[in-house]
Amino acid sequence: MAVPHVIHRFLDVGGVRVFYRQAGPAGTPDAPVLLLLHGFPSGSHQFRRLMDALGDRYVMIAPDLPGFGHTEVPEGFTYSFDRLADVLEGFVSALGLDRFVMYTFDFGGPAGFRLATRNPGRIAGLVVQNANAYEDGLSDVARETIANRPGVPGAEENVRRLFELDVTRDQYEGGTTDVERIAPDGWTLDQHFLDLPGRKDAQAGLALDYHSNVALYPEWQRWLREHRPPALVVWGTRDPFFTEAGARAYLRDLPDARLHLFETGHFALEENLPEIAPLIADFVDDLYGTTHAATVRTATT
Repeated sequence: MAVPHVIHRFLDVGGVRVFYRQAGPAGTPDAPVLLLLHGFPSGSHQFRRLMDALGDRYVMIAPDLPGFGHTEVPEGFTYSFDRLADVLEGFVSALGLDRFVMYTFDFGGPAGFRLATRNPGRIAGLVVQNANAYEDGLSDVARETIANRPGVPGAEENVRRLFELDVTRDQYEGGTTDVERIAPDGWTLDQHFLDLPGRKDAQAGLALDYHSNVALYPEWQRWLREHRPPALVVWGTRDPFFTEAGARAYLRDLPDARLHLFETGHFALEENLPEIAPLIADFVDDLYGTTHAATVRTATT
């Protein structure tokens, strides 16, 4: 059994010290590249098991976005999704990643779609996991949260309630079919980073800026229609924020996308990695070989 080595490095991007993890098959310089973009309130550590599962076949690179994980930012850094995309774009350029498959999850979606619309030629394919790009996919809870923005009375107090341990834990365990499959390490580590000095201020800034992503949905959808990137959509249907309708909406603009639905919550990889990892491998292998038509499948555990 091949188990990849994973390296851990920092890369300076315009004064931001970006931490990232990288795995890849030894002696295979032309292996496909996967850029793994994490969500809230996590970091690159959410991909550790996926990198162990597939890092012997593909180059897998997972950065911590500013405000998350081990990445360090200079004093005065402005937290917005545009700035996350700026840093991500600089990171990709600094590593010389000319073309890659992009894995988007949650906050990684808005950062990744901004990157894609700025540099469409770099995107060889998409793996979309509970990364919403359609108003269809916004639950009532999500709409209420997104309504918090600068200038709205009580908005900052509302979003700061999202940064406490009970909420962090529930994002992992909520909606799952077997909570015993959910390692406590994920939500424990996420809360550790949330509790660092300045991190809740950073997350409040991003939460209050989330409405800017919804405003860009039409632009992202237009990019999907015009460029038709090969796509694999895997989705936890019990996600309280991003509903199953948001997963199916991708087929409007990407009718050849592969869609797989799982009866789990927001962090679908936590419960269903054994099912999702082979889907990713098949998708990437076919992308660099033959292509397949659309497939819709509901998987249960």
